[in-house]
Amino acid sequence: MNVRKVKSSRQKALTRFVFAFLFICLSFGCNKNDDPTVIEITTDSKEKLIKYETEQIEFEFCLLNLDGISETIFNKGDNIIFSFSFKNSSGEQIIATTEFVNNSFFNVFNGQNNIEIGRPWTGLWCEFSGAPQELKVNPDSKIKISCPWFLDQNNFPVYPLCMSESKIPLETGEYYTTLDLDFHYKINSKTNIIDKTRLIIHFKVI
Repeated sequence: MNVRKVKSSRQKALTRFVFAFLFICLSFGCNKNDDPTVIEITTDSKEKLIKYETEQIEFEFCLLNLDGISETIFNKGDNIIFSFSFKNSSGEQIIATTEFVNNSFFNVFNGQNNIEIGRPWTGLWCEFSGAPQELKVNPDSKIKISCPWFLDQNNFPVYPLCMSESKIPLETGEYYTTLDLDFHYKINSKTNIIDKTRLIIHFKVI
């Protein structure tokens, strides 16, 4: 047998293997973890709100009682205010678009069986549909977006959220609400994205 031919065949086989391996890595990722970072609080947690800070943006996610205080245990029949805020700590003006208001935004689930119950808001912009669909935030300024579980005389959704219909109060039980960050913002025309982070608040109605 020709030794050169054997070596050549082996080299070709090795080359094909290397190319196949690189193709799989590029297609599916090598040692890549696409699972989101999960930050959550429970009814037993000392903290009643989630704070998540990045280099340029500071996020807060919480549930508020009727006194405007963050809480995880509520009385049956009381309204629950879902609140999300972000502060610009970049030192420059940012322009945020509303990808962060996705299907998970303020979504509520039954804590016993994980069945989705729904979310308080029903749409974006609504009567503000003609306005620019972006949020400008100056340095050290904060934008707070909140929405009550149901409409009453004192509580209503904050722009750009809106509610075309109200919900009934939650029954006694255990629940949790989620928020999957997909936050897009621009600084000097450069787009930045903060994502792959899931915020979860467990709460009770008693």
